[in-house]
Amino acid sequence: MSIQYFLLFFGLMFPLVFSPGPANIVFAMSGIRQGVRGSIPLIIGVDLVFIIYSLLIGFGLGEILQLYPSLIFILQLLGSLYIVYLAYKFIRSDKKETDSNNQTFTFKDGVILQMLNPKGWTMLFLMFSTLLDGSFNYNAQIVALVIMLAILNISTHFIWVTAGNHISRWTDNKRIEKMLNYFFSGSLLIVAIWLLLQLELPI
Repeated sequence: MSIQYFLLFFGLMFPLVFSPGPANIVFAMSGIRQGVRGSIPLIIGVDLVFIIYSLLIGFGLGEILQLYPSLIFILQLLGSLYIVYLAYKFIRSDKKETDSNNQTFTFKDGVILQMLNPKGWTMLFLMFSTLLDGSFNYNAQIVALVIMLAILNISTHFIWVTAGNHISRWTDNKRIEKMLNYFFSGSLLIVAIWLLLQLELPI
């Protein structure tokens, strides 16, 4: 793999991975509520599903889904509704619930979030359609792209969690904590509305 190919991958995928999306917003909130170490199960859940999806789409599931656009529509709709649920969860949370671990984000939350994350599906379709060019062994190229994306994802997710953890220094103030909850829930609602507006009914 040439350095030019790596730079092309990084230039295409880094803005998509690092930009605010459902998962990254949840990672930031998780960093605020439960710190970096407490967020590791959430990161594992999200990235494990993402790696599995990457392999499935790279080795043929993407072509099947393109033949059945109704499946993509259903996934995008469910993902958007789940993001709305997460926004509601942020609004309903308060410090006492967080301290009693009723509002922590778990491995299960990570799995569900990534399974229904429309941004994740879109990123994978774009990556393989753009970068899978057969410049070297086809299967080896798929595996290489999956590994590079996994490293980029995990690194980025820890950055978002760490940023949230630093913000937590100010959440002892109840008013600031409430403002952050509304900010993150509002961000998720904007993402969900944007995704719903992008939906196209399958013909």
